[in-house]
Amino acid sequence: MQKDAAIDKQKSGEVRVAETYASLEIADYLDSEETIIGYLAALLEEGDPRAFAAGLGDVARARGMSQIARDAGLSRESLYKALSGERNPELGTVMGVMRALGLKLVPAGLHSESTKHSSDAAG
Repeated sequence: MQKDAAIDKQKSGEVRVAETYASLEIADYLDSEETIIGYLAALLEEGDPRAFAAGLGDVARARGMSQIARDAGLSRESLYKALSGERNPELGTVMGVMRALGLKLVPAGLHSESTKHSSDAAG
């Protein structure tokens, strides 16, 4: 992580050094399928569609945005906008990007473990 120092002179004449850091680029850490799947699963668990879209954007950047856009049948610019985290992308866009990434969404029950135990006890 790169650090820059900026000097700020306050009214009292004191000199304060303010440190700034380069922003963290998540895409740099998405280097394996296991990491990508865990990252996207955690975002889905949060339940925020915009955060999930932004996460897909992180993964697409890690894998190569231009190629993912081509494979998903979108322009690179459209894909950046859809996965910016500022919009709720259409389901078709999400599915196309997931397919281009070699991933799929799999439905699961919210209470699958407790439902299983309840049905075992009832039967």
